[in-house]
Amino acid sequence: MAMHFQAIIRAVAVLGIGLILAGCAEDIGVDQYGRKVAVERLEGQWLVINYWAQWCAPCRTEIPELNALEKQLKEQSVQVLGVNFDALQGEKLSKAAQDMGITFTVLAQDPAERYQLPRAEVLPVTYIVDDQGRMRERLLGEQTAAGLTARLAALKAEG
Repeated sequence: MAMHFQAIIRAVAVLGIGLILAGCAEDIGVDQYGRKVAVERLEGQWLVINYWAQWCAPCRTEIPELNALEKQLKEQSVQVLGVNFDALQGEKLSKAAQDMGITFTVLAQDPAERYQLPRAEVLPVTYIVDDQGRMRERLLGEQTAAGLTARLAALKAEG
């Protein structure tokens, strides 16, 4: 009877630890609305990561193109992500993203380390990361939805 009780205790302990670990799913920070961005949401997807700032005039004209790109490629395992160059957080980030008309996800935490992106020294800069998490291209200057779609297609064809 005691051995049966110990087996039950062990099973409950293992189940509890599993539930605790499941609750600790890895995330890469929060978005402009303060919502967690889970890594699972980005794994296996191509990422277009754009660094922007409110004071950057080319960024302002590029944002509508990135909004269109995200809508256009949402069903094709491509995610558009923004990162504020000035590292704004919380309400300031939310307001800046809203003022810029950004509809895609803006990360409050810079993902450069996770994806081994070179430091952004000019704006705008856009990185294309493949579905394996490797940076494939760094594009300096203002981008268009058509240009990014063509680059993504070419990179996917290269494998």
